Amino acid sequence: MMIAVVTGATSGMGRETAIQLCEQFKGIDAVWAIGRRADRLEELKRSIGVPVRAFALDLTGEEGRQVLKNALDAEKPKVKFLVNAAGFGKIGLAENLPVTQQAGMAELNCAALAAVTALVLPFMPDNSRIIQYASSAAFLPQPGFAVYAASKAFVLSYSRALNRELKGRRICVTAVCPGPVKTEFFDIAQTTGEIPLYKQLVMAKPDRVVKKALRDSVAGRELSIYGWTMKAFCLLTKLLPHRLILDLMERIEYAPKGSRWD
Repeated sequence: MMIAVVTGATSGMGRETAIQLCEQFKGIDAVWAIGRRADRLEELKRSIGVPVRAFALDLTGEEGRQVLKNALDAEKPKVKFLVNAAGFGKIGLAENLPVTQQAGMAELNCAALAAVTALVLPFMPDNSRIIQYASSAAFLPQPGFAVYAASKAFVLSYSRALNRELKGRRICVTAVCPGPVKTEFFDIAQTTGEIPLYKQLVMAKPDRVVKKALRDSVAGRELSIYGWTMKAFCLLTKLLPHRLILDLMERIEYAPKGSRWD
């Protein structure tokens, strides 16, 4: 049985990726969809034309990961696609955000992603694909979004290293680094702060970001960046000192409203 494993499948990029995978790749027999909300996973089943096995799990805990491991060991599927889309962010200064939220970002965005990848890899045949959802925030430290940006820098670095490690098996690892995307992500992020205006102006549609991510993955690219604005931002972070860019961002009120980084 050839399957796709998708984390964060209850909403946003994960849900959209699961849907597009099944539309574009007819060789997928089933999707193993992982998320915290069981009702959303049931809704996903009605949106996909192949069987969906729902795993209502919290991947930040060992118990949830063990459930996935047991299922893999029992079924021994061939995982053609692994999509790690689970993650969240909170806007706000590090001194103000609750410790549980800051630790939770690191646990889900970094530790859970690495753990799921390690669990699934033994079941991936040669010439498979791994899609890791990072962010353009990975390119530059972001005061007011510090833990989230740092967690996505981890995803980018980890994915690029893993891509080299798996080269001999022709398993391509693609780090997807979009800018702001119009999903529920920012509804959650804004419960503790406000998105800067310029981010609201460059928000992309999730279906377009996912379409490019899948195309880049199949083409064997290690990086997928949607839109010329984010490509320009990526180039800028390579050409200019980060301190200078951060000074410029501060001047256009990147920091949460009513606060300063210094």
